[in-house]
Amino acid sequence: MNVTPLIWIITIAVTILFFVYEFFAHVRKPHEPSIGESARWSAFYIGLALLFGVGIGMVSGWTYGSEYFAGYLTEKALSIDNLFVFLLVMSAFAVPKIYQQKVLMIGIVIALIMRGIFIAVGAALIANFSWVFYIFGALLLFLAYRQAFAHGESNPADGRFMKLVRKVLPVHDEYHADKLTVKIDGRRFVTPMLLVIVAIGFVDLIFAVDSIPAIYGLTEEAYIVFTANAFALMGLRQLFFLIGGLLERLVYLAQGLAVILAFIGVKLLLHALHVNELPFINGGEPLLWVPEIPIWLSLLFIAATITVATIASLMATRRQAVKELGVDLVDDAGAALENDGEPATADDREGSTPRA
Repeated sequence: MNVTPLIWIITIAVTILFFVYEFFAHVRKPHEPSIGESARWSAFYIGLALLFGVGIGMVSGWTYGSEYFAGYLTEKALSIDNLFVFLLVMSAFAVPKIYQQKVLMIGIVIALIMRGIFIAVGAALIANFSWVFYIFGALLLFLAYRQAFAHGESNPADGRFMKLVRKVLPVHDEYHADKLTVKIDGRRFVTPMLLVIVAIGFVDLIFAVDSIPAIYGLTEEAYIVFTANAFALMGLRQLFFLIGGLLERLVYLAQGLAVILAFIGVKLLLHALHVNELPFINGGEPLLWVPEIPIWLSLLFIAATITVATIASLMATRRQAVKELGVDLVDDAGAALENDGEPATADDREGSTPRA
């Protein structure tokens, strides 16, 4: 794939302009977006991402187009998981709803910067050291295990990192609009808003470790890695307000992502064996007989896993809701019989007023 420096400059400039527009058009004035506003902009960004993928396929070939779509789907799923953690952070810090847009916007920009740094580092490593695929593959298998069995167990506001931040910085417990610092009695304090942004930045760093090896398992083209990440993050703020409580219903999202990360981890290890240069494996020669997973299979597997995880989550939460509703109806019926049924108990009759 031939990507000139000019194309890189234009792509990065347009990405920055999108986020600048987002800030001045939607975020600068604190408000809670309506469902209609969120739906329109979410559809716009998703449509733009799909059109860009079609453009890559038409200009550079559908092998690269398929790599983009597989990467975009993976990064979008990981970004939604990232969004769930953002929700936990904002709930833990009790961020007022009218300021949540600003927090999300800053968090998304930090995520893009973090991923940009990791993309550059990953591209340099892959270009010079083929054995890095072994590291990426093993890392993804570990992250898959962690994603499946250790998801959401800690409170983001009370973690070790945030406790260290609270020791270092003078913190005031109350919000002062969307200010990051406030001066009280001649002393400067940081507000909970700054703590939220620091927590989200730390979360973004962790998620960058997940996402970049994952997409490099689908494509070695740094341009595709960057654009797939950029489009996955665009519209994430609107998606947060659009799906709202649906995030809490995606109970199997973590397990679905774990399956995807494990699949890409295995794909990376197979590729590492196929291009092997390590002297203690097959005398430093590639194992050409090792099969490689084609990109079309990766795309189908990722799409199918996301679909199954979403449907299973919605079915499970619906069954749970029906079960809880049934319990509530039984309890209500029992209470009604106790109050209005005959015969009443002695405790019910005691102190009661005779009927007319």
